[in-house]
Amino acid sequence: MFDYYSDEEGFKEANGYTIENVWYPRVTKIVSIKAKPALLRFYGEAENFKSGQAITQKSAEEGTLVHEAAEAILLGKEPDVNPSIAPAIDAFRRFLEEKNIHTLPEYVEKRVFHPTHRYAGTVDALALIDGKFGVLDIKTSQAIYRDYNLQTAAYMDALKSHFENLQTRWILRIDQIQKCLVCGATRRLKGGREKIRLAKNGGRPLEHEHEWSELQGEIEIKEFPYWQNDFQAFLGAKKLWEWENEFWLKKVGYL
Repeated sequence: MFDYYSDEEGFKEANGYTIENVWYPRVTKIVSIKAKPALLRFYGEAENFKSGQAITQKSAEEGTLVHEAAEAILLGKEPDVNPSIAPAIDAFRRFLEEKNIHTLPEYVEKRVFHPTHRYAGTVDALALIDGKFGVLDIKTSQAIYRDYNLQTAAYMDALKSHFENLQTRWILRIDQIQKCLVCGATRRLKGGREKIRLAKNGGRPLEHEHEWSELQGEIEIKEFPYWQNDFQAFLGAKKLWEWENEFWLKKVGYL
């Protein structure tokens, strides 16, 4: 998919942030240059490109609802939770209490930039978990993908000179699923698309009608303390992104 821009301001608005009168490309735009085989497979399996786009858009909107509610909770606010995502948010609240995760409002949705490598981004939160201080990135995907490490490594390098005690990074996945009461299979409904994962059963699915439970929240967290190699990969992606967007980057004075 290609992006088209009518002028320099349109390009800058779509691809970056202006901080202290300086424009920086956004981390999420930079890492989007990397190929995503799973996304290509999804579009290949979709009825057509238009229906695939519709599912992607609806899924993104649902993910935004979860992300905004989680952000409000981290800020100490009481969000108006859409009933469609209530199980996920309830699970998130319980997880915060059980893990005793600490965040400060000024470290939630924190805008950061790297003056040397010239990029910017917004960190979901800086958190204290199990005595470690680090970057906490929230996702609403069906799994924790390795691609996320590029994004969080960029945040780590941008923040390392500001926080001497910055130690690590985590990906926190917030989702909701249904479980089959008969065989233990799981069903995920996202963007109007149903995805069923059969329980392990000797390699063969059980022959029965699934009996689905009520929606239940699902939380997964993984720590990735070693980020330096991921940062080098991010810089490689940045170079490729700059090559791909050379025309506009020269127009806006970045290159």
